[in-house]
Amino acid sequence: MAEHAVNGLMAETMEKIRSMVDVNTIIGDPIVTQDGTTLIPISKVTFGFGSGGSDFKSRNSTDSAPLCFGGGGGAGVSITPIAFLIVNGADARMLPVNMPAENSTDRLIEMIPSAVSGIQNFVSGRRSKQEGTDSSEQSQSENPSETASAAE
Repeated sequence: MAEHAVNGLMAETMEKIRSMVDVNTIIGDPIVTQDGTTLIPISKVTFGFGSGGSDFKSRNSTDSAPLCFGGGGGAGVSITPIAFLIVNGADARMLPVNMPAENSTDRLIEMIPSAVSGIQNFVSGRRSKQEGTDSSEQSQSENPSETASAAE
């Protein structure tokens, strides 16, 4: 039996994906720094693939005529950097790249440090205003003659 046209369509689409995504896409080319440290980029690759087709009769064909084929296919690829493998002599470690928040909980957790910092700045600003007010009131009460003479 002859190969159906949808098989060729799927094979061609998969071959195009394979040419775009290989091991060098996931584990990148090593980068060597002047001090001998090697950085190896690591990425996450995701892809989706879909194809389909249909055999149908042409409007003007006879009953014995071969069926016509219509089909299509498509794919999408996403490459996201996730970490660097850092090798320095006998020491190797992973340095993750900050991933964007994927849901509301992640976004809320990411906002906590800046919120705490904002609260600390607000409180310290109020303290310095209060200390500034207290010290000016205290200096006025220590030298009542100066304030009285300034008022005259």
